[in-house]
Amino acid sequence: MDSERMLFLYDFLNRRTNAEKGVTIEEIQRYLAEEKNMERVSAATIRRDLERMMYAGYDIDIRRGPHNTHFYCMKGKPFKFNEIRFIVDSISINKFLSPEQKRKLIHKFEGLCSESEVRQLMSRVSISTCGAPSLDLLENLDTIHRIIAEKRTLNFDYGKMDAQRHFHYQEKSRTLLPCQVIYFSERFYLKCYSVENSHLRTYRIDRMRNIVAGEKFRQLPEIPKPDGAVLDIFEPKYYELVTLRVKRFLLDDMLEQLGAYASAQDDPDNSGFVLVRARIGINDSFHRWVMKYGGNVEILRPENLRREFAEKVAELYRQYWD
Repeated sequence: MDSERMLFLYDFLNRRTNAEKGVTIEEIQRYLAEEKNMERVSAATIRRDLERMMYAGYDIDIRRGPHNTHFYCMKGKPFKFNEIRFIVDSISINKFLSPEQKRKLIHKFEGLCSESEVRQLMSRVSISTCGAPSLDLLENLDTIHRIIAEKRTLNFDYGKMDAQRHFHYQEKSRTLLPCQVIYFSERFYLKCYSVENSHLRTYRIDRMRNIVAGEKFRQLPEIPKPDGAVLDIFEPKYYELVTLRVKRFLLDDMLEQLGAYASAQDDPDNSGFVLVRARIGINDSFHRWVMKYGGNVEILRPENLRREFAEKVAELYRQYWD
């Protein structure tokens, strides 16, 4: 009975108090009687329980009010409210969690808040579009992290979507060394090495099912560190020092995407443009990345990359020109 009463007492202090608001012994007695059917709990018993909790390390503050009334509050909590707010917003906009999974996770964090703070959490950050997850991403991530920690190979079925939005899974024998989970462009990916050919492979984790651990291995191969800005989850064919002429209104976007690998200066020939110089990983995605900006971005150097891009644009032109 003592341990049960102390759990109720902890829950009450956690939900009803904070650093500014406390409760009295009488309020605790009323809560135990009305909500937990624990009548006749004396003030001395509650004070003893509070002392035991403080001795156990709980950060309970005691403040003296009018008429020698003492107020008790839970001062130290595992998370600050703004931290819980951020976590709850992150859960709300996660496109891979089902509404029921989101509700259960958020409810757990609400248990760390006072009632006034829970009311503030009712306002959620929303996402403009949210498709239903194809698989239980949390379960997949948990399985993969466990296999990486155990230093085992893995195999799985990998799915792709058809025109009717149905997933078709390919049952294939793979022996892969899982290296790293990466979050890129709102997707979770697994980078791993193929034992058969030592190639680095990349898979979307939400497209996996039937993930199975295999044999143990001694040492994890190192993933090559990027030698420039990488614009795609897949490995670049090579890296190149690229000079771009960029419309001035795109400068913030460019510097954010290219990061520390980029520098910029005013275009001496056109005040509406800036010259962005960056070391960039080059593959087919680089050309698509430049194309999306239309006439607002121009490749100036190197000349061979400029010609290659011009050929891509000409090929696209021929596709649409009758």
